[in-house]
Amino acid sequence: MIKIILVAVGGAFGGAFRYVIANFVQRLFPMPLPIGTLTVNFLGSLILGFLIFGLDQKNLLSLNWKLILAVGFCGSLTTFSTFSLETVSLLFDSEFLLATANILLNLVVTFIAIGFAYYISRG
Repeated sequence: MIKIILVAVGGAFGGAFRYVIANFVQRLFPMPLPIGTLTVNFLGSLILGFLIFGLDQKNLLSLNWKLILAVGFCGSLTTFSTFSLETVSLLFDSEFLLATANILLNLVVTFIAIGFAYYISRG
């Protein structure tokens, strides 16, 4: 039961952080592309990469902190379901170029974030 509570606590903070950051970025850069979601997906991937490659693989992250930060926080921060909904909405609006850009950018940017975290953590 404690593990579920730890994930829930991390998830609450991750979800709140996602809401604040995504809305802030979308207001800062108003455009039809959902840049707020892209931003939190990048940040979540970067943070998760540092947690796993920088801390967990060096045995510096306890199971409880991994549950709070990696599973709960990053799980709620990154928004694959939101990304999917926004992409389908763009397709429904016949914004095929934006939908394609959204897919490619989210994939490329999150892979770069994980790779960057891996590279920096190994150094």
